[in-house]
Amino acid sequence: MASIYLDYNASTPIDPAVVEVMGPLLEEAYGNPSSGHWASVPAKAALEKARGQVSSHLGCADDEIVFTSGGSEANNLALKGVFFARGDRPSHIITSEIEHPAILAPCRFLERLGAKVTYVPVDGTGLVDPDTIRRAITKDTCLISVMHANNEVGTIQPVADIARIAHEHGIPLHTDAAQSVGKIPTKVDELGADLLSIAGHKLYAPKGVGALYVRRGIALEPLIHGASHESGQRAGTESALLTAALGKACEIAQAWIGTSEVQRLRDLFWERLRAAFGNRVVLNGHPEKRLPNTLNVSFVGHNGAEILARMPGIAASTGSACHSGQITLSPVLQAMHIAPKVGFGAIRFSLGRGTTGDEIEAAVNELCRVIS
Repeated sequence: MASIYLDYNASTPIDPAVVEVMGPLLEEAYGNPSSGHWASVPAKAALEKARGQVSSHLGCADDEIVFTSGGSEANNLALKGVFFARGDRPSHIITSEIEHPAILAPCRFLERLGAKVTYVPVDGTGLVDPDTIRRAITKDTCLISVMHANNEVGTIQPVADIARIAHEHGIPLHTDAAQSVGKIPTKVDELGADLLSIAGHKLYAPKGVGALYVRRGIALEPLIHGASHESGQRAGTESALLTAALGKACEIAQAWIGTSEVQRLRDLFWERLRAAFGNRVVLNGHPEKRLPNTLNVSFVGHNGAEILARMPGIAASTGSACHSGQITLSPVLQAMHIAPKVGFGAIRFSLGRGTTGDEIEAAVNELCRVIS
């Protein structure tokens, strides 16, 4: 069978229009954007155009965008930047149990440096209850970080409600929007976000570029010290090539917000699976408050990794891993209290702009062949 890509939450192909923008910059934008002479002009122009495209997508000011090497760096800058900017003052951070490792690992690092971190639970659909955030706040709480949408099950968090609680207590709100940007609305004022992370390769841009939105007035200590690039927030000569790619990707994404074709195919996929497997297939994540492209399902009594191994032509992700003969459940599914016999059979299928109805039908047929 032909290869079928259903792992868009892991990484996206580069959009052809993004490739087209990048081409001329390989030859024309070799100058340092900060140099101030004729050779820097094309690079500086591409950099600032990109900043405007990203800020337009998020609904913020151009100078509130800090370009980074990706979503992980953006998350680290938000968390560590707030922590270190506080100096010797006690720091308490609130996050959720189902955050991406690019949030959880920095939090654990900061705990080693004396920060207190509260990891709030989620319900069986992967949803955070804003009241648990409210109850977790202390006099030392300096940041609340809750992802906009979960990368595994697609559940969309009530970020705006959490932001209102945070602001009632004068606490900034960070959200990891790597999975949501380009799929659902991410205007920072509507979300109430003070910090928001973007990853280019989840957005049909290349790997190696991302951005952090930083609301004016939020104090961050830079992760990378050096010259005063990115308004002093992130030292290092900017890449006109990569930032232009991210900017174009954000511009293209505007036209995709609210379109229904990807969601239609996702729902068709789920209908076909239910018809084929009945109650032997279970949906993981919120049935409605979910990314329009994400379908995480469990084939009860089976192992997701083994299913995928028998379908080498289909690219998707599993909710379990096997190490030295021991099967471990995804931390996200564990936090959702999914029973092991269900969770071990989990597979995440994430659709994208290139997904077709024929591919969905072929994937269902292949699953029927392997599981039967």
